[in-house]
Amino acid sequence: MIRHTVVFRLKHAAGSAEEQAFLQAAGELAAIPGVEKFEALRQVSPKNPYTFGLSMEFANAAAYAGYNDHPEHVRFVQERWLQEVAEFMEIDYEKA
Repeated sequence: MIRHTVVFRLKHAAGSAEEQAFLQAAGELAAIPGVEKFEALRQVSPKNPYTFGLSMEFANAAAYAGYNDHPEHVRFVQERWLQEVAEFMEIDYEKA
């Protein structure tokens, strides 16, 4: 199992229509084959500069690679992520 997580801060104003549109588009990633336990999360701690997180699981490395290469994921990254995310940190986990 691989848990893919990313925390990020958007360029958009908090509560804006642009912010909501981005989060809705990000939620559509859950429909990509292999994605399990998708969650879009809002940060509540002041301990870091990120405001949102995405978390999802994959059964194995092949499922994760399929997600990374999937045309909908590639399109989201090119058309939305690169344009609208101010900063982020990505962490991928396997059970220890």
